[in-house]
Amino acid sequence: MKFVTFRANNATRLGVVQDQSVVDLNKLVPEVPADIRAALKAGVDLNAAARKALELATDADRQPLASLPYAPLVPEPGKIVCLGLNYFDHAKEGGREKPEYPWFFLRSATSLLAHGEQAIRPRVSERLDYEAELAVVIGKPARHVSQDDALNYVFGYTCFNDISVRDYQKRTPQWTIGKNFDKTGGFGPVLVSADELPPGAEGLHIQCRLNGNVMQDANTRDMIWNVKETIALLTECLTLEPGDVIIMGTPAGVGQARTPPVWMKQGDKVEIEIENIGVLVNTIRDEAA
Repeated sequence: MKFVTFRANNATRLGVVQDQSVVDLNKLVPEVPADIRAALKAGVDLNAAARKALELATDADRQPLASLPYAPLVPEPGKIVCLGLNYFDHAKEGGREKPEYPWFFLRSATSLLAHGEQAIRPRVSERLDYEAELAVVIGKPARHVSQDDALNYVFGYTCFNDISVRDYQKRTPQWTIGKNFDKTGGFGPVLVSADELPPGAEGLHIQCRLNGNVMQDANTRDMIWNVKETIALLTECLTLEPGDVIIMGTPAGVGQARTPPVWMKQGDKVEIEIENIGVLVNTIRDEAA
């Protein structure tokens, strides 16, 4: 199943996607919360609910997908855990060997933006960089999970653009500040349930295009720590909760590693595409004075 979060009447709504249309899940199956995190925390079988909604839907219940005002797929995750240097080629282009342990850092909900929204280049920096990444949405509580069991805790996968303000990222050994500027984390467009993809979303083509030019081109099998390994490592330390998000790192080709560096500017269009998931599109605008 494919799910989308969209805006309607000053609220976010949870939709199920079929072909090029969307059905409001809560409208047709009222016992399902209209927020995906709330639905997952309540233990709702969203795939079953989606099938029911599609069976009940009339033509009048369907909205064109292309006309939706998107919202970030999980508007307010409890945690957004990100991995740095999780592709061999990206670690190398940054002058580093394979890390001995994942470089984890956190993002905040205020950094997120939806498919189709404008990402903000902050007035304090011109060093705005793109990063194509796979995002994992957790479906049920996970603590001390083995690798063998880890994928049972994943609800689905989507695209993420871990847009980074590089000079602020490098001001401190901790990357958090350069990764949390407002409206710099592209998240979407659709959430694909895990059963529709290979285990751990491995073997999927991942690409970033800037103004139509291919900047990153890789495969999710090239990650140093895959999804099941990452979940096992994280749950040694903390509880992953329904609606939490894990951002799995980026391959080589980022702007800061190029000669000369490539920084995104106002009017640029950046696309993140992952095979069998979709294309996340955002344009860049300068922060207002």
